[in-house]
Amino acid sequence: MLKRRRFKQMELLQDRLAAFAKDARDKAAVLPAGPEREDLLKRARQADTASHIDAWANSPGLRTPT
Repeated sequence: MLKRRRFKQMELLQDRLAAFAKDARDKAAVLPAGPEREDLLKRARQADTASHIDAWANSPGLRTPT
């Protein structure tokens, strides 16, 4: 049976998502208007949304169901 290759993430998920979103926006800024630029901006928005959902899911205000 094959073993899964595992590695420990050195950065927090929110940091990785923020870096990805910034990189995507920087790349989109130099592109002309078109589908490639729109795709990069969409992926940046998705990364921001994922970061907000992760922050919400890990917030101390959430309680486990009892």
